[in-house]
Amino acid sequence: MNLRARLRTSPALWTAPVWGGIIVFYFFYVVHLEDSRAEVLAGPLWAPEQVALVLSFFYAFAYAITVGLAVWEGGRLVHDGVWTLAPARSRIRVAVHALAPSVVAGWLVLAVPVILRLAETGLAPSPAALTPLLMGMGIVSAYALLGCALGHVAPRSIAAPLACVAVFYLVSGSGGYSDPVWPRHTLGQIDTSLAFGERYGVLTVLVPFLFVAAAAAAAAAAWWLRGPRRWPVRAAAVAAALCVSVACAREASGWGIADGPVVAGQAPVRCVGEAPRVCMAESGGAIGSLDEVRADVVASVRKLQAAGVRVQMPDVVSDSLLAERHRKRSSATQWWLPLSRQAGESGGGMVNLRYAVLLTSVRFPCTLPAAFEPGASADWVVPHDAATLWAARKIGAESPYLAWRRSEYGAIQNAHEVLAKVKKLADDTSGLPSRAEQTAWFHAEQRKACELAGRA
Repeated sequence: MNLRARLRTSPALWTAPVWGGIIVFYFFYVVHLEDSRAEVLAGPLWAPEQVALVLSFFYAFAYAITVGLAVWEGGRLVHDGVWTLAPARSRIRVAVHALAPSVVAGWLVLAVPVILRLAETGLAPSPAALTPLLMGMGIVSAYALLGCALGHVAPRSIAAPLACVAVFYLVSGSGGYSDPVWPRHTLGQIDTSLAFGERYGVLTVLVPFLFVAAAAAAAAAAWWLRGPRRWPVRAAAVAAALCVSVACAREASGWGIADGPVVAGQAPVRCVGEAPRVCMAESGGAIGSLDEVRADVVASVRKLQAAGVRVQMPDVVSDSLLAERHRKRSSATQWWLPLSRQAGESGGGMVNLRYAVLLTSVRFPCTLPAAFEPGASADWVVPHDAATLWAARKIGAESPYLAWRRSEYGAIQNAHEVLAKVKKLADDTSGLPSRAEQTAWFHAEQRKACELAGRA
């Protein structure tokens, strides 16, 4: 049968409006519900992250469509008596030709959204970005084998829609498992999302492929093998598949919820200057502002030092975008600041970058409460906020600092009075005639905040 005739008789062609409509609807509407196109293009952009995100909407559809089409094709081979009409033809060749349109349909459900996303963002495909796509395409082929085998033993008009629905709900619902956790990682829907600069570890994509492929190989062996020794061979194939599946489930059981193995630190970085050496992600959406970012960081630290704040110039200032999942704490010599996020188009600009410098630089001699604790005294808030507001004004970061504190004041009584008192203290101190007096007040307020919080 030539290609045109094969396509004309294939259910993959008849159902193309259905799965084609799913691609169009989900990509252009559902995928963009969470983040609009403008928000996506504003960055930061990382190809593996974008591919993983878009594929998460289509895995279940691809597998379900493929298995349903394959069941129908398997039933057709039996119904048409293909195996008796052409006994001399290779059974493998016949099966491949019959299943090819179904497999291609499943591949297209995965590949087309990926191509559209890469074109939309202007990102180039990379091996790390294409790895989950290749995993999905391999699992599509495995589900095609499963479906074809099922089509040989069950009525296709019943088995095809039931298999399609069952696979869809099995895969799409795998994210609901918490005990045990292994179904989240083995049924073909990657449960782990990627952050900027990350890629999937080998096991993250290999385990689900092997789990589904083992089941498909066992089903194919049970259906395919003929001859007097077929039962021992079938039993051995099923036993081998069971061993592989158990090994995969055991491996995935050690992973957390949405926490499969990933490899971080893969994004290219560009650095400038020395002491501090400022480093930003090249594809973080703000690399063009690298020199301006460094100049603003240096200027802010020097202004704080001149005002008497005890802060030393760091050796390295790194973009926190480069350590999204495992956030690193800043130290005296290395700071982690949201450089790309604040300097990018969707960020708050340089004023918010100076605010990040403020929060990293201004340290109190004690560890103060991270939030307002019910029933605990909040007297420490006034000296703490007044001292920090005074420092914020030195570097032009007053606006974002006050916006943050206003949002926090909702948990305390007399919020407006507290804010007015904080501003008045900062204003009065800024009006002191000498820098030494202002500096002495600043350090005194720091100590006072600790005393009032009972942390002195």
